[in-house]
Amino acid sequence: MEPFEPRRLTASDPAAAAAVIRIAFAEQGAVTDPPSSALGETAEIVADKLARGGGVGLEYEGGLIGVVLWTLQEDALFLGRLAVSPAWRGRGLAGRLIDAAEAEARQRGLELLRLHARLELPMNRRLSLAAASWRSASARIPAISGRPSR
Repeated sequence: MEPFEPRRLTASDPAAAAAVIRIAFAEQGAVTDPPSSALGETAEIVADKLARGGGVGLEYEGGLIGVVLWTLQEDALFLGRLAVSPAWRGRGLAGRLIDAAEAEARQRGLELLRLHARLELPMNRRLSLAAASWRSASARIPAISGRPSR
């Protein structure tokens, strides 16, 4: 397997995936109100999300460093959790995870990914805007949507 090649998450991954999600969301760079529900992600919650949808992860030396979880939502694949461990950010790993979600959407015959992000967080704004323009310009997946939190 290539370095940082996404692999499908399995029944043995929920605890490690939940840990990556909690660590990544704890380091969001700003306090949000209400706090992100991702901070309470558990192995049981992730296992349920994987059973209802799916996801992929990125590993380094046998440990998960990034994950994305998804569910099917009408005409789109909804990306419910996209997380990269803070020490691994800035290396294009979120893009690799989005690419893997895009491949899953294509395999399912879908032409849309949905990613809802708290746009008050600068990192989320940058990722959402970059992903939307990158996908819109590429004739692959038409768009990724963002919305402000409530």
